[in-house]
Amino acid sequence: MKLLLGLAMCLTLAGCAVVAPAQRPNHLLADDLFAPPSHRIDADDVFALSDAMRKYASQDMAPLLRMRGAQQGLVDALYKKGLLRLEYDSALTRNAAQAFDARAGNCLSLVIMTAAFAKHLGLPVRYQNVLVEPTWSRDGDLYFASSHVNMSLAKRPADHRVGFDASHLLTIDFLPPEDVRGHRTRDISEATVIAMYMNNRAAESLARGRLDDAYWWAREAMSQAPDYLRSVNTLAVAYLRHGNLPEAQRALEHVLEHEPRNAHALSNLHRVLLAQGRAPDAARIAGLLAEVEAYPPFHFYDLGRAALQAGDLQRASDWFAREIERDAYQHEFHFWRAVALFGLGQSDAAARHMALAREYSPTQLLSERYAAKLERLRGVRVE
Repeated sequence: MKLLLGLAMCLTLAGCAVVAPAQRPNHLLADDLFAPPSHRIDADDVFALSDAMRKYASQDMAPLLRMRGAQQGLVDALYKKGLLRLEYDSALTRNAAQAFDARAGNCLSLVIMTAAFAKHLGLPVRYQNVLVEPTWSRDGDLYFASSHVNMSLAKRPADHRVGFDASHLLTIDFLPPEDVRGHRTRDISEATVIAMYMNNRAAESLARGRLDDAYWWAREAMSQAPDYLRSVNTLAVAYLRHGNLPEAQRALEHVLEHEPRNAHALSNLHRVLLAQGRAPDAARIAGLLAEVEAYPPFHFYDLGRAALQAGDLQRASDWFAREIERDAYQHEFHFWRAVALFGLGQSDAAARHMALAREYSPTQLLSERYAAKLERLRGVRVE
């Protein structure tokens, strides 16, 4: 992540790391510092089918499976309009049963739910990290970088006579094809997918101030996939927010031993060193971080908000435009550019950006709010 001086702590959602130790680094754990989790944390729950899912598979899904085959029948049963009507919702990372009950989830939740059905039907599953630029969001002084995961379904062994054949793969993605076309992918293990899920839950617990839960989610993510270093970074943030600075430093240094230019860990280590009063060491880390990434996330956005407060609408619009160039899918950037453009009297352009804010909103509630604002903008434009 970028240089986040003073307040920011960096987390990463649903991504993939590079080579790290094969065994969980137990020396980084400090269970006695945290109360037990408020609810069950168990890897077996991630892909577990609920009774409602089993019923759906045996009754609603069965005709499509017979007519379309297991691969296409599964996709049609889950995502064809008029059946489940699943919605994208990034407010919470859900396991398979939760996503099915809510009929909603982020890309990782929907991958997990789909994979759970596929495994129930005996379809081999391949998980892939799509190597696209991360999408940024923030909650207070927590910054989140969200990457993208998709999956492919192979035919059941009984459905073809030869061995594995890539031409028989059916890829399921929850982004528009034009957004992922041409991007490289990296195969990841199911253990890594479980670690991603748990790391997301840890980050979401941090955002809600549930530090004990955050620790145990991150701890279990490390158990599932020790090579997924982002969970170690999340563990460090849990320590930092809990006031355990030596433990936070030790976890971040572990990440940097394996990934010396990991911007997430550098940014968080800078914060830890400042909190310890070690200004010279913090300055050295800040210099390293500046070499890795020149601008922090939301840098131009914050400049735009400051320009708005100062009444400089044109400069604000220009700053928001620069942020959109870095991340075209962040709803806040489009919303505030719409505000600036409306103030400049450019109602049509303002309406276009408000429509994009609605399209990229992470939750249905936020989408409805943007829709209401868009209607008001269009009403002004007509008048």
